[in-house]
Amino acid sequence: MNQTGRGVIGNKPASGTEIIQELGEEHQQTGKWIVYTSADSVFQIAAHEETIPLEELYDGCRVAREILTGRHAVGRVIARPFVGEPGNYERTPNRHDFSLEPRRPNYLSLVRDAGNTVYGVGKISDIFAGCDIDDSFTTKSNVDGINRTNRAPREHRPGLVFVNLVETDMLWGHRNDPVNFHRCLQDFDRRLPDILEALQPGDLLIITSDHGCDRRPSRPTTRASTPLLLAYAAGRNAAGRIHEEGEFGDVGSTVNAWLGGKSPGKRLPGRQIEL
Repeated sequence: MNQTGRGVIGNKPASGTEIIQELGEEHQQTGKWIVYTSADSVFQIAAHEETIPLEELYDGCRVAREILTGRHAVGRVIARPFVGEPGNYERTPNRHDFSLEPRRPNYLSLVRDAGNTVYGVGKISDIFAGCDIDDSFTTKSNVDGINRTNRAPREHRPGLVFVNLVETDMLWGHRNDPVNFHRCLQDFDRRLPDILEALQPGDLLIITSDHGCDRRPSRPTTRASTPLLLAYAAGRNAAGRIHEEGEFGDVGSTVNAWLGGKSPGKRLPGRQIEL
């Protein structure tokens, strides 16, 4: 409030879609930020795009990012722009995440140290605060993300193409909407042959159904072990092997080894997936 010159309303745990309906009109009348949090380590700031310009919202989030560091650092500050009229507000695709810089070494830094290029598709660059990402491609939808993924092996230097299909999690997973989540998975399944066809000899494709963090019953979409992990190397037959009792660090460990990165020893979690 002191650094941006705008007041605050909300300031509580809330659903992002619900709090803009609750406070959107007051926000437009007063110009105050809508501030809220969720079960994650996040600080979210919502603003109507016609009340507060996007760049001012982003600047406000940068101010919060500088404040929310140190001993009680918050993982991400998230800009949540929305549009519409009272009773009919909706969020826009112009979300932006301002994350803490990850510690090094990490699997991205090891992959780059081995001479590989790292491409971030979707909000990957935001999640990693732009660190160890050589090229970033923002996307508006899952379809956009899949199209960009398919082009990457043909258009870019060899390396890691790290993709987040944002709609799956943001629109349906967080809202516990199984019907639309199912439809979203079907849309991806229909495009999977295109992804396989785009693979070059020596490419490795890894698909996970969630990001995996710590175990919290309040967030059913978040768990230390991903509920599904598929790994496919072009020209190899996995013979239906099952990778059991894994964690998300196994993906990083496997990608790092596949691309010739140095072993981090015990400094990083994860074990290689047998391929």
